[in-house]
Amino acid sequence: MLSYRHAFHAGNFADVLKHLTLIQLIDYLSKKDKGFCYIDTHAGAGSYALHSDYALKNREFDNGIGKLWQRTDLPAEIAQYVNLIQQINQGKQLHYYPGSPVISQTLLRQQDRLILFELHSTEIKLLSNFVKKDARVKVLHEDGLSNSLTLLPPIERRGLVLIDPSYEIKSDYIQVFKTLEKMYQRFATGTYALWYPVIERQRILQLERNFKNSEIKNIQLFELGLCADATQPGMTACGMIVINPPWTLKSQMEQILPWLVAILTEQKGYYRIEQLIGE
Repeated sequence: MLSYRHAFHAGNFADVLKHLTLIQLIDYLSKKDKGFCYIDTHAGAGSYALHSDYALKNREFDNGIGKLWQRTDLPAEIAQYVNLIQQINQGKQLHYYPGSPVISQTLLRQQDRLILFELHSTEIKLLSNFVKKDARVKVLHEDGLSNSLTLLPPIERRGLVLIDPSYEIKSDYIQVFKTLEKMYQRFATGTYALWYPVIERQRILQLERNFKNSEIKNIQLFELGLCADATQPGMTACGMIVINPPWTLKSQMEQILPWLVAILTEQKGYYRIEQLIGE
């Protein structure tokens, strides 16, 4: 099942949380001169036009990047994120929203490597066009969950893996956990960031139990909810599970998430910050 197109959802509140977290992780790894390897298992198209029919259908970006775009009171970490989006747009108008490949490509240094997996036949063509020829970047038309395992541990012995499937297939919830278990066995010192949607809370609770019952150490969870869990279809919240997070990440999210709740959810939302497993 490869019908999912992220263009319908680009720039929404889930992208805000995911990319704010990603930027903090890359920034921390960049504090050391030695290069690192960044692997994106579900890279998508790379960048998205917010004036396209896809994005305009539900205008999900209005309740995400759209609410942050022209504010002058942004906390430092959120200002950094918005400034990056502005840089990519090259002007005052919000026309494009970059996906994680373009965000990471913008932030990575010459000594770093970027490996992008995408299986969708249309998205891979768009992705290759957006990242263009860059010696640091390798684009692979392959299944990122299974094939990224062969790249671990990276030659740099420093790395970040972002896992961001569509969860169209219900088995994705267990597959991402099993993949992370294998990744951790191969490269226990790597940093891993898993995005998840809250559509059925029981699936997330089971995912958390799986991590708590595993041998994986040092796991933090950050969740942003627009509203309380609902029984009707639709994503009410999303989260990031981070393995081996920077020591600074929790304090940064303690500043970021309450502010996002106030701005993006009109005081109807909530946030969670939890240490699922200690070091």
